[in-house]
Amino acid sequence: MCGRFTLSYKANELQLSLGITDIPEDWEPRYNIAPTQAIPAVINPVTKKMEFLYWGLVPSWAKDVSIGSKMINARSETVLEKPSFKNAFLRRRCLILADGFYEWKRSAKSKISTPYYFQLEDREIFALAGIYEIWHSPEGSELWSGSIITCPANELVAPIHDRMPIMLDKENMWAYLDNKPITEIKAMLAPFDATQMIAHEVSPKVNSGRVDSPDLVEAV
Repeated sequence: MCGRFTLSYKANELQLSLGITDIPEDWEPRYNIAPTQAIPAVINPVTKKMEFLYWGLVPSWAKDVSIGSKMINARSETVLEKPSFKNAFLRRRCLILADGFYEWKRSAKSKISTPYYFQLEDREIFALAGIYEIWHSPEGSELWSGSIITCPANELVAPIHDRMPIMLDKENMWAYLDNKPITEIKAMLAPFDATQMIAHEVSPKVNSGRVDSPDLVEAV
């Protein structure tokens, strides 16, 4: 599962690092992006425009948006089988921009879970493999929503959690949006190289989705 992540880059840093040319004016670095909040995504690899998606996929056939809170993740193993995700993976893939994510380690002796922060060893920006949908309300309004694809954890994440998000580095992320055989895209849904990642324990303050400050990613 991936239930929280960060993107601490400022607008000018996104432009320099990825060539993002169109960034919402109200963008601010985020240190605790949570489900049902706006997530930063790129849908078009040509324009490289950063969009905001509602985190929690709402299929076009849904009666209302409430289903989205249950669909923040799609499993790589079944993304081409589940009706809720298949068409989106085939036709509506997106890059969800990030520079780290959180996972929680459950204690065998208590109900307390300990949060850990994961990032690339060089602390560079990367993308999470995503899918998106466009939902229309009965009143005619439009909602663009997204989900993060997950896979079995690599050697670094596994001691903390059994799942992790699909991570795509700067050199490979744009290929995920290519119009190529879906078998080639599916092959990209693999655990990221653990030797290129680092992790550390962080404060339980991150447990609250209402808290969003730089100190959340600091080691404790």
